[in-house]
Amino acid sequence: MPELTVEAIKGRPVAVLGGGVLGRRIACVWAAAGYTVHIRDPSEEQRNAAIHYVEQNIASYAKTISNSNPGKAIAFADLEPAVKDAWTVIEAVPEKLELKIDTFADLAKLTKKDCLLVSNSSSYKSGEMLDKVDDATKKRVLNTHYMMPPDNRIVELMTDGFTDEAIFPFYVERLKECGMSPIVARRQSTGFVFNRIWAAIKREVLTVLSEGVSTPEEVDRVWLEMFAGGKAGPCAMMDGVGLDTVVFIEQHYVKERGLPTKDTVDFLKSNYVDKGALGAKSGKGGLYPAGHTTKATGEESSHHDNLHAPTLYYLDLGLNGKDDIMHSGKIVAQSASGNNPRTLVSNLTLPDGLDISVKDNRIYWTN
Repeated sequence: MPELTVEAIKGRPVAVLGGGVLGRRIACVWAAAGYTVHIRDPSEEQRNAAIHYVEQNIASYAKTISNSNPGKAIAFADLEPAVKDAWTVIEAVPEKLELKIDTFADLAKLTKKDCLLVSNSSSYKSGEMLDKVDDATKKRVLNTHYMMPPDNRIVELMTDGFTDEAIFPFYVERLKECGMSPIVARRQSTGFVFNRIWAAIKREVLTVLSEGVSTPEEVDRVWLEMFAGGKAGPCAMMDGVGLDTVVFIEQHYVKERGLPTKDTVDFLKSNYVDKGALGAKSGKGGLYPAGHTTKATGEESSHHDNLHAPTLYYLDLGLNGKDDIMHSGKIVAQSASGNNPRTLVSNLTLPDGLDISVKDNRIYWTN
């Protein structure tokens, strides 16, 4: 493939396929470093949410790398215009192997011959996605697995078995310029480095829950006590990722390693996923009740990124107050399912207006 140089990619966009919780963060990482980022997602809701996330967070991302001239993100519904001139395309589509195979087949046809095609898959090796691409394309395909920026800036890079070795030092330097902390796996490995360890932890946690040994709350409390400084325990993190995604990932390990499914896949499907309780993104809760867990660690339940399971804010005028009706008004928040109401402000005088500023992280009201 053509020689990789900074000059060769100058002015060319980075394309991210998928505007979900991780895709929009990947987009923000590159945009904050000064790149124009094309976000492609067939869902209008996801496109809007992704652009909203980048616009609201790009300044804080850029500040971490002392960049006073960040780039921008542009949303696309169609694949071809999104990837046409890109120097790298990062797929962050759902963890379904056939979808990824078809995606790389399309990218092989639509991108320039020097465009680096990378998968953000957390469980599939990029070498498993090559069924429909030619030998030349295989040399420019690799994995780049982002954890959860900006809280976690690790990116794991891994060969597809054919990747041109010159790509790795070049891509590592570009990631460092974005403020990321890249590591390169020495060989192909399902789950890379961290996720192999994390998969074993998830598996044992789910077995503890399935057997009725403990509860999500207790498991997470033990975890946080043992590993000081953590923002969330394994149950909250699984809810944040999405229990359907946890099932997809575990099914891949099951198939590859012949693992049992009773206390992991079967437990999650029968008790949660089949009932629509997917975690933070479903509005029906997951291992925790609805509204408890957000999509990313370190964010409040009301964070604007939690679009699929929003927190509802409303005024209670206090007219049913038993004592001082004139000063019994409240601002109340609860999950979209109607669970877990909590009073944020009380003793208001007949409040009649409410507004939320995502940008300023403030609540405004009138009375």
